[in-house]
Amino acid sequence: MSFRLDRVHVWSCEVPDEAGGVASKLHALAEAGANLQYVGTRRQPDKGGSGVLYIAPVSGPEQQRAAKAVGLREVFNPVIVRVEGDNKAGLAARLTKEWALADVSFTGLTMTVLGDRFVAYAAFDTAADANRAATVLAEVGTNKAAEDCERSRPRELVHA
Repeated sequence: MSFRLDRVHVWSCEVPDEAGGVASKLHALAEAGANLQYVGTRRQPDKGGSGVLYIAPVSGPEQQRAAKAVGLREVFNPVIVRVEGDNKAGLAARLTKEWALADVSFTGLTMTVLGDRFVAYAAFDTAADANRAATVLAEVGTNKAAEDCERSRPRELVHA
């Protein structure tokens, strides 16, 4: 099993929590030719009537101008890593367990499966955390690590 990892440069802005609040931002990007691979939204429970929009990628000067014109800015925290590869039952549990055993903390994780492939977006507080997570993924992705993981007895997770 192998994984492909890429750093994702995410752009974000606040949006009104109402019908069309996200659509107007996305429309401007579509008009500029953006082919978004990631769109995420969430409400801000501590700020009524407001949400946050996250998108990626924004490529080239025309898309950057359009993004800035609707209030989007590139964000550097959290650090986002896109992971894709072959899906296998229990993969999310295995990856998050290995991160925990390596003392890697993540701030968010979204994984989805289409057919026999998965894609995940993992958010980390720092580039160092993201790099450590990538190292763990590389080890898990090798056949030897996969075999060792399957044969080893369950290890206890250490909680801070």
